[in-house]
Amino acid sequence: MFSYRRTPELPTREEALKGRPEPLFPVPGRHTVLGNPLSGPYPAGLEVADFGLGCFWGAERKFWQTPGVWTTLAGYQGGFTENPTYEEVCSGLTGHTEVVRVVFDPRAVPYEALLKLFWESHDPTQGFRQGNDVGTQYRSAVYTHSPAHQAAAEASRTTYQQVLTASGHGEITTAVLPASERPFWPAEAHHQQYLDKNPSGYCGIGGTGVSCPIGVAAAE
Repeated sequence: MFSYRRTPELPTREEALKGRPEPLFPVPGRHTVLGNPLSGPYPAGLEVADFGLGCFWGAERKFWQTPGVWTTLAGYQGGFTENPTYEEVCSGLTGHTEVVRVVFDPRAVPYEALLKLFWESHDPTQGFRQGNDVGTQYRSAVYTHSPAHQAAAEASRTTYQQVLTASGHGEITTAVLPASERPFWPAEAHHQQYLDKNPSGYCGIGGTGVSCPIGVAAAE
């Protein structure tokens, strides 16, 4: 729950830990709550979304509790190190942020609804931190899997900035970037569905209290 660097800053590719070509640990077979496989390939018709909103323990629970979500998977994304470990990510030397991969049925829960949950479940103006959790691994990010998702995420960021500004909050620091250029690396088994296995465990997730309007940008 911490960064080894006193002042959080992203490493360059040259500074980042090199990682390894093969993972050090297997991914569990099934979701402990939803019962579905964690790893793909996923059933036809489902879509994938990746969200970074602070510590992935509480963030993952937010999404698995959402009707229409088929499975969730905690992991690392947005950095340079291949097959990183939790300790390496916490060192600040991989460039990754903690993320939740959300596999969902868009017929049951549209991507825009997941964006609304994302924005309202954390403070996207805090940079390299969420609350008391400080480090580059806690930064806010959306990694998209299609041009439509990219456009929707960018539009929602613009719309939410407007209501945050009106409420006296600062500038959103959330990165919205294509997932195709930023591989997702699954986290260790004990991090998967952590708060299901440890119901009284730590959860640092908390929003600004400002509602995110959905559909506003599309209607303009």
